[in-house]
Amino acid sequence: MRAVLFACAALLLAALPLRAGEVDRLMAALHFEETVAIMRAEGLRYGGDVGDEMLSAVERARWDRVVGRVYDADRMLAQVQSRFAQAMDGADTGALLGFFEGQGAEVVALEIAGRRALLDDGTEAAAEARYAELAAADAPIVRHVATLIADSDLIERNVAGALNANLGFYRGLADGGGLDLSEQEMLAEIWAQEPEMREETRDWLQAYLTMAYQPLPQEVLEAYIALYRSAEGQQLNHALFVAFDAMYEELSYQLGLATALTMQGEDL
Repeated sequence: MRAVLFACAALLLAALPLRAGEVDRLMAALHFEETVAIMRAEGLRYGGDVGDEMLSAVERARWDRVVGRVYDADRMLAQVQSRFAQAMDGADTGALLGFFEGQGAEVVALEIAGRRALLDDGTEAAAEARYAELAAADAPIVRHVATLIADSDLIERNVAGALNANLGFYRGLADGGGLDLSEQEMLAEIWAQEPEMREETRDWLQAYLTMAYQPLPQEVLEAYIALYRSAEGQQLNHALFVAFDAMYEELSYQLGLATALTMQGEDL
């Protein structure tokens, strides 16, 4: 009996590095590092907008350095990787690796390229206009994108994540002494933003995903849709939102806190 227990323990220990290796392979196939780099660029731009809106010229002079410390790429990546690995614990990654290390590599590359392109405001406007044209023509890509959005609940999940991130910013601002609102007042302010945020999220997702996926062969896009309808795909979708939403909430809190402290002449 003892020999059996030892054998089982040895097998378990041998399996642990393999599981960790599979998750690492999946994160590499999904280009986490490049994704975080783009999110950092988005964050730096957003932080600049916050500074322009809320800080004086004197405070603004050092604000870019502060924002750069908030959006630290290494810390962002480490947090996302840790949360993702936890959320994927026990998942069967075989089908996911088979897809994303195979024909799905093109999907990820197009998603990355599309998101990077949308850092330019002109590209975003062009993508929205192109989506409107394709929707008016009832193009198949529009129906495929609608299916992906619905199957993965992308609008609801993104709106919820954005609302929580905004609440995090308010909390950071309040904790730093830059906002005098109760928790209930903050929540009321946040919920007032929900209709506009929902519309913006829908429009952005439709334009972005259509732009990204239009070059794909139809069979690859259909395989992608099928993957996300599977149990493995649903767990992946959940894990991605868990990981990235947590990162955004923390970043938003830190940005709010940094804003309040900068107003008072202090550093984060």
